[in-house]
Amino acid sequence: ALLARRLREARERIGVSQRELGLLMGLGASVAAPRINQYERGSAEPSVEDLQRLAEALGVPAAALVTEDPALHRLLMAWADASSSARAEAI
Repeated sequence: ALLARRLREARERIGVSQRELGLLMGLGASVAAPRINQYERGSAEPSVEDLQRLAEALGVPAAALVTEDPALHRLLMAWADASSSARAEAI
């Protein structure tokens, strides 16, 4: 559902395959693609630890993958794209 869609969008945004994303988050080569595929189909939910590793691999805040608020999602994705100086200025 929501997490599955956001995960796929974030993965496609950085241009990596399901296998590459799984490897980036530290999964073994034999399970990398199947696990990400399960997450993107919504047939499995990542643990909190895996959600954090996914977010780090994707370069986005974990909250951006799970928030139901579309405005907050856009804000979090903009934050992920912002330079450190732009972030400091915003704060």
